[in-house]
Amino acid sequence: MTDRRPTGALEQEVLLHLWALGRPATPAEVLEELDSDLAYTTVTTILTRLWHKDLVVRTRRGRAFAYEPAVSEAELTARRMHQFLERSSDPKAALVTFAGSLSRPQARALRALLNEAQSRRRS
Repeated sequence: MTDRRPTGALEQEVLLHLWALGRPATPAEVLEELDSDLAYTTVTTILTRLWHKDLVVRTRRGRAFAYEPAVSEAELTARRMHQFLERSSDPKAALVTFAGSLSRPQARALRALLNEAQSRRRS
């Protein structure tokens, strides 16, 4: 039996490489960066899916497309956090549990960010 990757793992791996590259890359260039035995067509499929999800933008480069992230890693993480909270039957409990699991430095940083956001809303 072959080991299957978790859902979305390949998309995440490709995005990580695109963020690290910091420039548009063709499927062949992405494949070269990946430490994997993936086929070119698999990488192309992953990039196309990411494009359909508006996570990458693409521009024509010769006969291929070059892809680059449309969002930062932080933006994608925040978007996913919102999606999980929206799907939760008790988002407040999820937030309480999340906040309670933070280290002291993380909690201080979150508190400072929330205070800053609240100050901006008042202005």
